[in-house]
Amino acid sequence: MANVSVLNMEGKEVGTIELNDAVFGVDVNEHLVQLAVKTQLANNRQGTQKAKTRSEVSGGGRKPWRQKGTGHARQGSTRAPQWTGGGMVFAPVPRDYSIKMNKKEKRAALKSALTSRVAEQKLVVLDELKFDEIKTKNMVNVLKNINVEKALIVTADNDKNVYMSARNIENVKTLPANTLNVYDVLKYNTVVLTKDAVAKIEEVYA
Repeated sequence: MANVSVLNMEGKEVGTIELNDAVFGVDVNEHLVQLAVKTQLANNRQGTQKAKTRSEVSGGGRKPWRQKGTGHARQGSTRAPQWTGGGMVFAPVPRDYSIKMNKKEKRAALKSALTSRVAEQKLVVLDELKFDEIKTKNMVNVLKNINVEKALIVTADNDKNVYMSARNIENVKTLPANTLNVYDVLKYNTVVLTKDAVAKIEEVYA
């Protein structure tokens, strides 16, 4: 099992923690990690884009001029794609971009992402992260103390004071442990977990 130092909010080492190899020490499956990121980004797409085809734009009910004898090219409607105000060829329509990924694959991908963060020494464990008030400066000081900038902060539960204190800091995101995902783990340079969050993640994924 990997031993990781546990820091307090002042950045001082207050102990160590053994991370469960079933979650933080698995064989990294890069294919599943890539698939998980692709799935999450695809599922975030709304798919609501729409443009009108020639059958949907208004007007163009009659033939603009007779078929022969005018010198013009033959035309059947003023709403054909080549006309100003005409419909669009192969217009985009609302569609579902979502990709299905099996539950076991999602779990394996998240374990792989967490394992890679441990291997790269980009995972920091805090003994606790609690604020008495909502104050961005408090979170800035904690990040400065543990020498972290672009960070994903994971707490055991949805802590309003922590979330609101970090909300305005660029390149910092907070998540409760039950919404942890592969994309965010990989997007940020460092993953900061509280001890309670580690326990919760190991309880769910071990």
